[in-house]
Amino acid sequence: MIARLAGILLEKNPPNIIVDCGGVGYEVAVPMSTFYSLPAGGEKVVLLTQQIVREDAHLLYGFATATERDTFHELIKISGVGARTALAILSGMQTDELAQAVTLQDAGRMVKIPGIGKKTAERLLLELKGKLGADLGHTGGAVVNEQADILNALAALGYSEKEAALAVKQVPAGASVAEGIRAALKALSNP
Repeated sequence: MIARLAGILLEKNPPNIIVDCGGVGYEVAVPMSTFYSLPAGGEKVVLLTQQIVREDAHLLYGFATATERDTFHELIKISGVGARTALAILSGMQTDELAQAVTLQDAGRMVKIPGIGKKTAERLLLELKGKLGADLGHTGGAVVNEQADILNALAALGYSEKEAALAVKQVPAGASVAEGIRAALKALSNP
């Protein structure tokens, strides 16, 4: 299994790149988040990779960070989500944004990604709940956990998930849970 590539970046044709490692050129598909962080052609590059072997092909996917690769692993574990869909999701949003969308169960963010409809978004959020948000909580953990606490408080007060999610978006960044609940309640009382 190929887990890491270090070599010279030969070609960049989104979403594919070619990395020369000791005279062998590896074609690697990368999400756009990784693509934009790549150096210029002819320079050294290091990628964490995931190799997928199918009956008709051996495919290699590359990532700039371990978090991106771990997220890719979680996405392809879901029935009906292939590597292309997982790459599209990672190209459409950062891993911390995805973790926040999972924590808040915000399908609206997911449907903005090409190829992801409402039903697929809802299924992804349901299947990733408790996995992705918890695993990636350390990247923006305090903010994500505070927003989840505010959401739970609003739900306990009888607000729907949709109302609560819209109110949480009105909460200023860096607000404590208590301040966030006050701000969300204020937003809910002023339609």
